[in-house]
Amino acid sequence: MLMFSLTIISWSPANTNNTLSANKTAITPRAVFDQYVATLYQTANLQQAGLDLSVFQKALTGYFNLKQANKLPQNSSVVTIVDLAKSSHEKRMWIIDILSKQLLLNTWVAHGQGSGDDVATKFSDNNDSHQSSLGFYLTDDVYNGKNGRSLRLDGLDEGFNASARARAIVIHGADYVGEGAINKMGRLGRSWGCPAVAPEVRDQVINTIKGRNMLFINGNTDNYTSKYLNEDGLESFVPDSTEYQNTK
Repeated sequence: MLMFSLTIISWSPANTNNTLSANKTAITPRAVFDQYVATLYQTANLQQAGLDLSVFQKALTGYFNLKQANKLPQNSSVVTIVDLAKSSHEKRMWIIDILSKQLLLNTWVAHGQGSGDDVATKFSDNNDSHQSSLGFYLTDDVYNGKNGRSLRLDGLDEGFNASARARAIVIHGADYVGEGAINKMGRLGRSWGCPAVAPEVRDQVINTIKGRNMLFINGNTDNYTSKYLNEDGLESFVPDSTEYQNTK
């Protein structure tokens, strides 16, 4: 009896240690980043807000690559995502503070009239196309123009949105965006390519994301590529990465 008990006691800890060791060594560098994204996605309640995890992961991939390229200020923590793969009557703009892990705003946003009716299906960086342009942007300064208070954008993806400044693609308020427009037309109105927002949230959007923060516009197409979607070494940017390395 005594010998049997000693065998059981000595066997159990060894097995537990082996299991823990296997769990830790099973975590790859890429899995560290994936776990970080999934945790942030859950903490900020982004699924409930309608943001797809895959789109969020693409946006964060770009965010960290832009940090590495010194395109973003080091204290920039606000990420704005527009998913034009979704219908215009859905709230398809999300503004997220990844440092505080909070969703700051989820609202409607228009696409270009040349891109489609309810859902955007065509994209262009050409002048006078009146189409939306996909990719990564940096927000810049605020000015007052023909659409009132507006926020300038600089496109970072050559061949996809690099002409944004020349095309005057900006964030501005528009009365064809919002619940009233949806009730009247069954969808939002459309811009000339600008990610226009409802007048009542215009100032909140502009004040939150102005001054060299990242905007990512996603669309339902296989043609978009970006050097900022490079996935190599992303785990090195994860805050407190040891926390995710020890999590299976």
